Amino acid sequence: MLLLGLLYSIEVRSVRRTEAMSGGCRSSSLFAPVWLVVFLLLVASFLSIPCAAATIADEVAALLELKRGFSNGDIALDNWHESSQSPCFWRGVTCDNITFLVTTLNLSVLSLAGEISPAVGNLHSLQHLDMSENNISGQIPAEVSKCISLVYLNFSWNNLTGEIPYLMSQLQKLEFLSLGNNHLTGPIPSTFSSLINLRHLDLQANELSGSIPSLIYWSESLQYLMLRQNYLTGSLSSDMCQLTQLAYFNVRFNNLTGPIPDGIGNCTSFQILDLSYNDLSGEIPYNIGYLQVSTLSLESNRFSGRIPDVLGLMQALVILDLSSNHLEGPIPQILGNLTSVTKLYLDNNRLTGSIPPELGNMTLLNYLELNNNQLTGEIPSELGCLTELFDLKLSENELTGPIPENISSLAALNFLDLHGNKLNGSILPDLQKLTNLTSLNLSSNYFSGVIPNEIGLIFNLDKLDLSENNLSGSIPHSIGNLEHLLTLDLHGNKLSGSIGIQPGNVTSHSYLDCTHLNYLDLSHNTFAGPIPPELGQLQEIRVMNLSFNALSGSIPKQLENCFNLDTLDLSYNNLSGEVPVVDFFDKFPPSSYNGNPQLCIASSSLCGRNMFSGGASRTNGPLGATATWGIAISAICLFALLLFGAMRIMRPRQLLKMPKTPQGPPSLVTFHLGMAPQSFEEMMRLTENLSEKYVAGRGGSSTVYKCTLKNGHSIAIKKLFNYYPQNIHEFETELKTLGNIKHRNIVSLRGYSMSSAGNFLFYDFMEYGSLYDHLHGHAKRSTKMDWNTRLKIALGAAQGLAYLHQDCKPEVVHRDVKSCNILLNANMEAHLCDFGLAKNIQPTRTHTSTFVLGTIGYIDPEYAQTSRLNDKSDVYSFGIVLLELLMGKKAVEDEVNLLDWVRSKIDERNVMEFVDAHVRATCPSMDHLEKALKLALLCSKQTPSQRPSMYDVAQVLSSLLPAALAKPPTYPSPAASKHRRYIDTYPANQAEDIIASTSTSGGDLLDQFEDVISRNVL
Repeated sequence: MLLLGLLYSIEVRSVRRTEAMSGGCRSSSLFAPVWLVVFLLLVASFLSIPCAAATIADEVAALLELKRGFSNGDIALDNWHESSQSPCFWRGVTCDNITFLVTTLNLSVLSLAGEISPAVGNLHSLQHLDMSENNISGQIPAEVSKCISLVYLNFSWNNLTGEIPYLMSQLQKLEFLSLGNNHLTGPIPSTFSSLINLRHLDLQANELSGSIPSLIYWSESLQYLMLRQNYLTGSLSSDMCQLTQLAYFNVRFNNLTGPIPDGIGNCTSFQILDLSYNDLSGEIPYNIGYLQVSTLSLESNRFSGRIPDVLGLMQALVILDLSSNHLEGPIPQILGNLTSVTKLYLDNNRLTGSIPPELGNMTLLNYLELNNNQLTGEIPSELGCLTELFDLKLSENELTGPIPENISSLAALNFLDLHGNKLNGSILPDLQKLTNLTSLNLSSNYFSGVIPNEIGLIFNLDKLDLSENNLSGSIPHSIGNLEHLLTLDLHGNKLSGSIGIQPGNVTSHSYLDCTHLNYLDLSHNTFAGPIPPELGQLQEIRVMNLSFNALSGSIPKQLENCFNLDTLDLSYNNLSGEVPVVDFFDKFPPSSYNGNPQLCIASSSLCGRNMFSGGASRTNGPLGATATWGIAISAICLFALLLFGAMRIMRPRQLLKMPKTPQGPPSLVTFHLGMAPQSFEEMMRLTENLSEKYVAGRGGSSTVYKCTLKNGHSIAIKKLFNYYPQNIHEFETELKTLGNIKHRNIVSLRGYSMSSAGNFLFYDFMEYGSLYDHLHGHAKRSTKMDWNTRLKIALGAAQGLAYLHQDCKPEVVHRDVKSCNILLNANMEAHLCDFGLAKNIQPTRTHTSTFVLGTIGYIDPEYAQTSRLNDKSDVYSFGIVLLELLMGKKAVEDEVNLLDWVRSKIDERNVMEFVDAHVRATCPSMDHLEKALKLALLCSKQTPSQRPSMYDVAQVLSSLLPAALAKPPTYPSPAASKHRRYIDTYPANQAEDIIASTSTSGGDLLDQFEDVISRNVL
């Protein structure tokens, strides 16, 4: 009151001065409002203090109640304590800087289980709520509608059930809503139409039913509508074009029926339109050609009629997919005007007529699939102009004539499938120019002549199918050089001579180049002579069909070495002698040997009565008993012989092979000055003789201890488990080589000690642990690695590997690249570690070992199968690490291989939707993300020669890195992390490309590689 009186007196004097200056005229209108406003402000300020305190207390209570709703809340939200007066420093919580009220709650990717408490509705100032990628179950509480300040709401990737609450329509400020990938049921609430600020609506991969509410089409703000993979029914409304801001419309994988609305051409804002995998019918409306979409996908519906010519005017098109419908008539010539299209899918329709030569104008085409139609005429030579073509499928048509000679100019071609036509002529020797070809299928045509010897020069082939033609002559020996070949199918020809398939030339490494074959079909030819015993070296083969030939001689016992063989058919030949009595041959049915009159079961007393003539079969009577006794006696003798031999050689072998333990007192060999003053004894003293409290980590071969030196520098002491090399001198030489390696992205080997006390390696200590910890382990909860951080880590690891491969003399192959072996410092910079077992590789040869080093999920398939090791083995492993960074999943999780899982999503054409949420939310350009994913898949190609070098990989990654990160910033602590603003990565977003304009070499380099990736990556 004293303050108010003072203010009143001041105001009175001010008014009196005003009166004097104005000639004594009073102005009552100036007097009352001023002190009244001041009075009200003061009252409000005093009253707000207890109100604010009460509100913060309410929010603390609400958050603690929310925590109690999660069954593992005490673990995932371990710093949420009742004793805290403010929640602003709790995990996932961000507060307003003035009111200290909670504005952001980010609980994504914390493995939370349980249910969402209705108490969430008490967070009235909440603007950003993210609980995505957890295991939360139960229903969405209706109380969330009380958070009326919400702008961003994300409950995707959980196990939520029940219906979507209608009351969510009260969230009038909401701009982003994602409930995808749950088990939500019921209809889409029509009240969503009242969310006037909603830009992004994602309800994909639920169990929603009913029709799409027509009112939702009248939203003036909606830009992104994702409804794919539900059980939605009904038809598409003509009102859909009222969405004047909508750029992305996806209803893929639903049960929609009826035609496309005639007014579809009015949807001028659409950029991507995906209506595939529904039950839509009728003709494709003519005015669809007025759209300026980049992607038009109508795949797997029941559209009929002709392809409208007007589609040829859609100059913005990049992807056109009309496959798997009932379309008929010719392919419009005007489609050749679509010079920006990279993917054209017209397969599985009823199209007739010839292939328009004008398609040769679509010079950017990567994928052209016209298979399974009724096309006639010859293959136009103009297709030879499509130099960017990666995949060409013209199979199952009625095409005639020869293969155009200039098809051999398609240097980027990876798949060529012409099977099931009426093509004739000879197989072009110039196909050898298709050096990137991995699959060649010319089966079921009328090709004649011999198989050209040049076909063995297509070194990357993994499938060769020339079956059911009129080919003659013998199998060219050059096919034996196709070391990556998995499938060889030559059945149904007129091939003759001996089975000339040679599994390859035996090299100094004693491996056979064709040992990857798993399918071999030479049936229905006129081959003669014996079955080559060398076929027994095809240890990966699963199907071998040599039936209906004129093969003679006995069945080679070496075939029992084909351990994986599931199907063997030797029927209808002129084989003779005995079927070898081993379990391997017993597992195949009698039909496998039928039609060989001179072939009998291996028992002289029964051979005359048990011939394999046309319908003969094995008997299981007396033979079974004889065979059983023979096998049993043989097994007993063999066991006795092995036991006796083992007793004879055990002791001498132990004496001879026992590794020599280093003798003498422990000594420390150092490579860098940082450890020079130290001694082994000092290390033990500083760690209290390697006390458990200094353990920093444990692995399969070692325990790591943290030791802080007197100068404050921390080092890691790796104690190897019982590891005493056979050749101490050789091992020490290798360690000295590794100790001389210095690179900013490689953990320095500071020194080593080898003695009877144990073997120790000393490295720089990386305080932020491993990349694995931050992606999958204990650090995941406190570290939110955004796009730029992950990209910087990937680049650092790539640069480190490039240095090992190209700058070290001799070059070094890591052999065990994985996220556990990429350590991070305080700036989140990557450092490669664990070179204790790395091998020095001579530049002129690869290293072959009798056992495989590495980790399941990261091991190069070629290395695992052949023990052939080179730098491309590291490239493969790095590709898996890059997939980990992008997808946020382990290399092997729940017995599912990450690479196989990604490829399955590629086959479903939705892989980009499974990228880690943090990556999607912080990557400023979908193009950057696509390039990184392509690069990961390229690195993990099955064929080593198709993988880039690590130097090339580093170039590509560098081109994606923002210039601002050239000097890496200090990585903030979780408590200091700012609120992460959502960035819409859809192409319609106008976010600027942050690639430096001068960094084009990496992008150009990727463009050279990316076509070897499956067509459905994007």
